[in-house]
Amino acid sequence: MNFIIFYCVIMHFFTVYCDVAEAWQINIQDPATPIAEGMFFFHNYIMFFLITIGIFVIWLLYAALKSTNYYSKFSHSSLLEIVWTIIPAFLLLLLAIPSFTLLYSLDELSEPLLTIKVVGHQWYWSYEYSDFLTEKNANASLNFDSYMINTDDLVIGSFRLLEVDNRLVLPVKTHIRLLITSSDVLHSWAIPSFGIKIDACPGRLSQGSLFIKREGVYYGQCSEICGINHGFMPIVVKAIIPENFLNWVFLKL
Repeated sequence: MNFIIFYCVIMHFFTVYCDVAEAWQINIQDPATPIAEGMFFFHNYIMFFLITIGIFVIWLLYAALKSTNYYSKFSHSSLLEIVWTIIPAFLLLLLAIPSFTLLYSLDELSEPLLTIKVVGHQWYWSYEYSDFLTEKNANASLNFDSYMINTDDLVIGSFRLLEVDNRLVLPVKTHIRLLITSSDVLHSWAIPSFGIKIDACPGRLSQGSLFIKREGVYYGQCSEICGINHGFMPIVVKAIIPENFLNWVFLKL
């Protein structure tokens, strides 16, 4: 019982229970999408094999250095050569199957109910809701720019260098298509909790899919060195239920 309590305390210390990076953070942020959950699982899955192999190799080195006739034990043995050829091949197969499954799911795009266009600028983001037209201009989609809030303008509880004036609002449990591009140089739209990192390239339209499972506010940053203010173009996504999202859209139109 004491061991279980100690284990829970340790896991609580090493696990981040919010959707923003913390000081002395060791573990990855809580996943909010099926893709991020798959990445988290695959990370833990690989770590099991890495730790096991590492312990075995260290023991093998220790046993070889301790023994005086280790050369005769590990040479000229056909059975040993067959074993240490087949076992690594089998381990690679165990790693390849979930890896290919995860890679396939990253490229899979379900029929989207909402399309968001993301444009990177030096140094801010622009968002466009391509499925909604404004009342003032029937030919223009709902769009806005998102700038980082200066440190002097922050309110209590806001995150320095991470808060923006206009958050990207998205509905939960909805298949969303992301169309990402850039107007000047290379940028990268990345949010750790979503397990998503898509490069924004000038003259090219990159596509990604997103399915947020729970409500919350998620923080990210540009992950491509794009100039002198690269570190000052954060990303903030607010995920809400679809009913509240439609009300928000109607207020913006």
